[in-house]
Amino acid sequence: MLPTSTHRRRVLPFAAVAIAASLLAGVAQADTTTPADPKLIADLDAILADARLATAQAGVQVVDTTTGQVVYQHQADALLTPASTLKTITSAAALDLLGENHVFTTEVRTTGSRYSSVLNGDLVLRGGGDPSLQPKDLDDLAAQVAAAGITTVTGRVLADGSRYDSVPLGPGWAWDDEAYSYSPQISALTVAPDAEYSMDTVKVTVTPAATAGQPATVTLFPAEAPVKFAGQIATGAAGSGNSAGVERRRGVNELALTGSLAVGSAPADFFTTVENPTGYTGDVFAGALARHGVRVMRPTTAATGSETSQALVGHASRPLGELLVPMLKLSNNGIAEHLLKEIGKVKGGQGSWSAGVTQVNGFLKANGLELPTGRQVDGSGLSRYDLVTASKLTALLKLAPGKPWFKTWYDALPVAGNPERMVGGTLTARMRGTAAENNVHAKSGSMGGVDNLVGYATAPDGRRLAFSILVNNFPGARPRSVLDAIAVRLATGPAATPSAPALKSFNAPALRDAPTEVPATRWEECETLGHC
Repeated sequence: MLPTSTHRRRVLPFAAVAIAASLLAGVAQADTTTPADPKLIADLDAILADARLATAQAGVQVVDTTTGQVVYQHQADALLTPASTLKTITSAAALDLLGENHVFTTEVRTTGSRYSSVLNGDLVLRGGGDPSLQPKDLDDLAAQVAAAGITTVTGRVLADGSRYDSVPLGPGWAWDDEAYSYSPQISALTVAPDAEYSMDTVKVTVTPAATAGQPATVTLFPAEAPVKFAGQIATGAAGSGNSAGVERRRGVNELALTGSLAVGSAPADFFTTVENPTGYTGDVFAGALARHGVRVMRPTTAATGSETSQALVGHASRPLGELLVPMLKLSNNGIAEHLLKEIGKVKGGQGSWSAGVTQVNGFLKANGLELPTGRQVDGSGLSRYDLVTASKLTALLKLAPGKPWFKTWYDALPVAGNPERMVGGTLTARMRGTAAENNVHAKSGSMGGVDNLVGYATAPDGRRLAFSILVNNFPGARPRSVLDAIAVRLATGPAATPSAPALKSFNAPALRDAPTEVPATRWEECETLGHC
């Protein structure tokens, strides 16, 4: 194994990488059966000499997945913040422990007794942890209740999210992220108003009036969402642009409306989280029942989880293997957290973050990946308490090809430069026009001061190279082009000969730090804002 500066408990300044490269090459030949590639070492050292990393910390490792040889590393055992690259661990553990055919079932159950079309009791909407439940699914459940012959419920709709614990936000999640769609409250009963499964959110559509100076029209989907508005959004003069804002005030379901939308503009959509996703989902279901002619006499309330009830109808989610596509492609944090709590529930008997992490740690240990020791507290990487090393992530990437679920997992990773939303995902606008395009499969992850990329590149000779690039603690410009340059170099092979600090000597189009070809959407919002 190649030595790294962290093995000596000190950090090499980037100016010293040239000296380190010669030492790395020499020792690698002694420790492995295949000589190290001195040109690759020199090229990657040169990329990491970028001035934006001068005061940052970078952990990098590249492994040949066929031979297991470490072909490059720099501070590979440094504990760093993984951000959304932690989803690679959570998703792999879910596939291994739950299986790619695992489904989440939402049930409608009855209490009391039934006389003809009257239910003398309650309808219980029992959540099964489905991270993809949508209003149309609740409408279908309501239609099934009506088809079963029930027209009147003397009691209530009881919203039951008791499959998971009652802790809605993960350890170490930022309080000022709570209103954003990428930081949903987690419940075993939740609803997503869109096809990308933005759970626990409401869609707010703002449409300008026909005349400047008039208030814009604001609508909700689903309409039953338990939120109210404060303020208003004005209609501005033609060409005045869009300064409209919709933001939930912390701790309450009140949305502050601000700014204006120019007359003649297209409607603008906003997604914001909702307090109490369990109750929110119950309200949407109650509205669907009313539309299907089922009268519920008393208000919706929370179930205790201990009610004696009988199954009436149910809805099954898509299988876990398919849910990994939006989770990994779009970096859907809510799905990741549901997978972690579901692992805890199924394998440990408790649907909590701690129980899920215990099981994930067991998966890592069973596969020889427990060292070096890190720290995981959630499933998505939203928490800054999470710590991982580049070497652990590449060890997972090296292990995965031998697993029966590998193809499902590999295909679910974003593909660099691919314009299809559910193929390229968060890498759609990155590394276009390079050898990495439609080659590199990788998971990105970023927060303020954090920019990471972890995945696979296929070299020109057909070798599959696993790489982990974790860059933390940079105070200024996001060094995204540095990460991309490493992935491009691995995909291009020796023809790529960068020089530090500029990367203009690459035989590929220039790489950019802030891709603009595809506008940011909800799951990239966290990266755009520097939050996630």
